[in-house]
Amino acid sequence: MAFQIIFTILALVITFPIALASDPSPLQDFCVADKMSNVFVNGFVCKDPKLATPNDFFFSGLDKPGNTMNPMGSAVTPVAVTQIPGLNTLGISLARIDFAPNGLNPPHTHPRATEILVVLEGTLSVGFVTSNPDNKLIAKVLQKGDVFVFPVGLIHFQFNSGSAPAVALSGLSSQNPGVITIANAVFGSKPPISDDILAKAFMLDKKTVDFLQSQFWGSYP
Repeated sequence: MAFQIIFTILALVITFPIALASDPSPLQDFCVADKMSNVFVNGFVCKDPKLATPNDFFFSGLDKPGNTMNPMGSAVTPVAVTQIPGLNTLGISLARIDFAPNGLNPPHTHPRATEILVVLEGTLSVGFVTSNPDNKLIAKVLQKGDVFVFPVGLIHFQFNSGSAPAVALSGLSSQNPGVITIANAVFGSKPPISDDILAKAFMLDKKTVDFLQSQFWGSYP
């Protein structure tokens, strides 16, 4: 009897994190997000399914290139629960990523999603870094039709190493994968992280840290 209790507890300990490793499973056909609700829940409150319309499950315009006229030379067009309310509770989303030549989708993470990327046009150099202590770079050059996977939570990037514009399509295992761009988070936080802390963490002098912070928040008080 004691062995059975111990075995049950161990099974729960092992499986509990797995059960929380993705978005909650739906308990009905769909749960269209009610963005007008003032109730705060993990995700969005469902609107009455009788009020659902085709537009709740629809998005148009993914064929249109994003504007890459920015310092990174890239543009992400997300199609997540914010764009399609019907994605609520379905645990999936996607994004179109456009790259100018030498365009970069800078090192970032998705805290709630694994990403699978397919190159539609052009050439991309992509990679991710494993967690401490190894910090191993897993990288590859992708051509049109190639597919690459970025595991959930790991820092990754995509760079257009070709001479022509590139386009990729990403699938993500969350209705709201989130994104943390590393440089923006570290040097662009508001209020800013102390330059003493960043200078020590990155082994830089404080003047260099101050300059980097100024690139993200300018004259932030």
